Amino acid sequence: MSSSDFRQIAVGTESGKAERLFRAAVSAFCSLTRPSRREIGQLEDLTLPLFDNVSVESRRYVAAALSECEYAPAGLVRRLCEEPVDIAAPLLIRSRAVSDIDLIALIGRHGLPHARAIARRKNLNPTIADLIRALERPTLVRVRDPEAEASPAQTAPLKAPAADSATRQQTPGVGAENARHRLRSMMRAGEEAQAARVDPFTGTDTYAKLRETALTGNAAFFQTALADALYIDFSTARSLTANQNYMPLLAALRSLDLSEDRAFLITVAVYPREFPHPQAIRTFLDRYRLLHRDVALDKVRGWKAETLSEVVRDAAPSASREASNSDDAATFPGLRTSSRK
Repeated sequence: MSSSDFRQIAVGTESGKAERLFRAAVSAFCSLTRPSRREIGQLEDLTLPLFDNVSVESRRYVAAALSECEYAPAGLVRRLCEEPVDIAAPLLIRSRAVSDIDLIALIGRHGLPHARAIARRKNLNPTIADLIRALERPTLVRVRDPEAEASPAQTAPLKAPAADSATRQQTPGVGAENARHRLRSMMRAGEEAQAARVDPFTGTDTYAKLRETALTGNAAFFQTALADALYIDFSTARSLTANQNYMPLLAALRSLDLSEDRAFLITVAVYPREFPHPQAIRTFLDRYRLLHRDVALDKVRGWKAETLSEVVRDAAPSASREASNSDDAATFPGLRTSSRK
């Protein structure tokens, strides 16, 4: 899929424009060997708004394509996994973008249909496998005997009738409760890991990267880090710190759900002259506390939408001139759609 193909889709008037763009964007993304964070974010920005307007067939096609993609966008994958199992199955069975915690949540929301697809995953966590077996046949799940595991040499109690052992192994609900107990432990571990989350592409968490680049005093370094954190282009990130006041930056930091002390440290590093006295600091904290995160997220989405609108407007006049040249610069910055060097 070449860049001119994207231009023709974007400026076309045919009724299937959303359908074609949805498929073409994912196909182009899957051809990338190692997409960048920005390219992953751009694919989500492009496809998620189209999601409700495309057919079941397109969703099924995209789910199958992304199931083999090592760096599939997590947001789009999660959205597809919430679809009926005939759409979500390839992702449930193969996708690396779906974590154990995601699988547990999906089983809890969708029950057996999703669970049966998840059971086909290779190297499935034994605890999740136990849960699925408990859902399938709750009265036949074998309960591990802790004493037997602790003393393997003692294979049977001295006075344990065989009938009692069989009854214990098939007690209704016991196997399911055992699996649920182990799942709760997994969920707690997952929440702790999420709290200590790091950026898999850089090895550092988002806040640390923003803080360190802000403290260098080099505006370009910080603007690049901000663009990466928000999945926006560099020019938009630069405009957020080029204002005379810090309100656009405040919205950007709030969308990242930073605590007020972390947001203040970054802001004062970028706008040191805005805080000459304690009252200015108090004003900042009041503004940050009153700014709801959903409002901040809407602002970030608006910035992204403006960027895409400008791209489409720029593409319209040149679409006819470039119909014969399929290797021009990509319409959507960062989303490489050709093999151009």
